[in-house]
Amino acid sequence: MYQYKMVQVPPNIEVKANKHQGNEAALYLESIANRYAEEGWEFYRVDSVGVQVQVGCFDALMGKRASVNTYYVITFRKPR
Repeated sequence: MYQYKMVQVPPNIEVKANKHQGNEAALYLESIANRYAEEGWEFYRVDSVGVQVQVGCFDALMGKRASVNTYYVITFRKPR
């Protein structure tokens, strides 16, 4: 039996062009995994979750449509 912790992370990270190495995403996720590992959490997986945002009545009358945003969630676990 496990206890789970989900941590939402931004879909994009920003780096300056002169510091771009190509491994920024891996280093970012590694830093988060290591931070939670220090608290006893084991990295389990990364998932993307699409959230559809419906427009209100007024926006619908103005022709706006629903939008889909993608979020990323890292799952950690540890035994109970």
